[in-house]
Amino acid sequence: MSITSASTNGVGFRGASATEIADSVRRQIERGELAPAAALPPVRTLADELGVNRNTVVAAYRLLTQAGLVEARGRAGTRVAERTPVAQDGFAQNTVLRDLAAGNPDPRLIPDLRPALGRIAGRPVLYGEPIIDRDLAAWGETWMREALSDERALKLTITGGASDAIERLLAQTLTRDDAVALEDPCFLASLNTVRLGGYRPVAVPVDAEGMTVDGLRAALDAGARAVLLTPRAQNPTGASLSAERAAALRELLAEHPYVMVIEDDHFSLLSEQPFHSIIGADHRRWALVRSVSKFLGPDMCLAIVASDPGTAGRLAERLNPGATWVSHLLQRLALEQLTDADAVAAVTAAAAHYADRNRIAAAAFTAAGVPVIAGDGLSLWVPLPVPARAASEQLMRRGWLARPGDEFVLENELAARHLRLTVHDLSDADLERLATDLAAAIPAAAATLKAG
Repeated sequence: MSITSASTNGVGFRGASATEIADSVRRQIERGELAPAAALPPVRTLADELGVNRNTVVAAYRLLTQAGLVEARGRAGTRVAERTPVAQDGFAQNTVLRDLAAGNPDPRLIPDLRPALGRIAGRPVLYGEPIIDRDLAAWGETWMREALSDERALKLTITGGASDAIERLLAQTLTRDDAVALEDPCFLASLNTVRLGGYRPVAVPVDAEGMTVDGLRAALDAGARAVLLTPRAQNPTGASLSAERAAALRELLAEHPYVMVIEDDHFSLLSEQPFHSIIGADHRRWALVRSVSKFLGPDMCLAIVASDPGTAGRLAERLNPGATWVSHLLQRLALEQLTDADAVAAVTAAAAHYADRNRIAAAAFTAAGVPVIAGDGLSLWVPLPVPARAASEQLMRRGWLARPGDEFVLENELAARHLRLTVHDLSDADLERLATDLAAAIPAAAATLKAG
């Protein structure tokens, strides 16, 4: 059969099969002949011009979507994917503003590594040894079993932080364009991991008790093959699962035992809230991820992962020593800190500090006329009567850099009327000034929007 071609909208596509058509479009995207956001021809139009069945064009567009090259936008048609910068947590570069957007722990509250560094030197670790240090594995198993409170079969492995673990867990479970149930609003790192992996995020609303049951049921009905959830200190809202909500989610997930459930307990040792898992004892595919970055420092890129044995085996294959080595020196350093009395005391003091400063800040905002309820975590989720981006612009004029809630949104437009503010390192005087400025920013933003 000869390869036909089409010149719809002045762009020449060729092919008689889905693969040939997809390759033709791919080449033009790679050469810059199709710009980001450029519209592809409607399925019927392209099928008629190429003389192929419409299902062939549908299959071609599906291949391109799975490769992340195009996006289906409903009534707006299929368009070339745009490569837009994704929001990241961390310090703002080159700013003179007081940074409330970073989401960082207080460096003064991170345990001093120097005493432990001198104690971890020992025999060198060679290729072929266990991925997880034996002593850390023993400590970690106790830590994880205390959380899960049952005798289920589990195995541990180690990754280069929580995001590394989540990326690998999703990769060994899903294929491109598979659906992942995500909290909405969603932690930036999780949202970026899912989007950059080529998976399809499905929004599940979060309320004061965590991920909602009805929202998760709808996501599962929509074909979600994985669930990514924060049991405590959900970022950005600060919500933690209640015992009742966790039980209801476990009951729902019992009907879907092969859906991968990933719990990211990132705030673990700093949380004031009890841990409640949504992973039932009989669930077949699951992982509990606990990183150390919030309490031992972001540069300690290490997470302990407990999971069912099958998941652990596949995860270990993706952590083959010599390919993606997780330093045993780093593992030993983490263990030293986690078992040292002074370091543990420092973590406990840090937990109390974060909670106390958030409560004081919430009280100051509320007294200034901006009601806030302090949740768990490093930041406050501040509801506003105006769009957060407009309010953040007004705060910038007053010397503050805030993070608007629309950066965390999947579908929940209400989140765009929130600010996430990291305020635990502010003095009482600075908190009072911030509260005053925030109260003034709201009517100023409303007036600007009205005038515009």
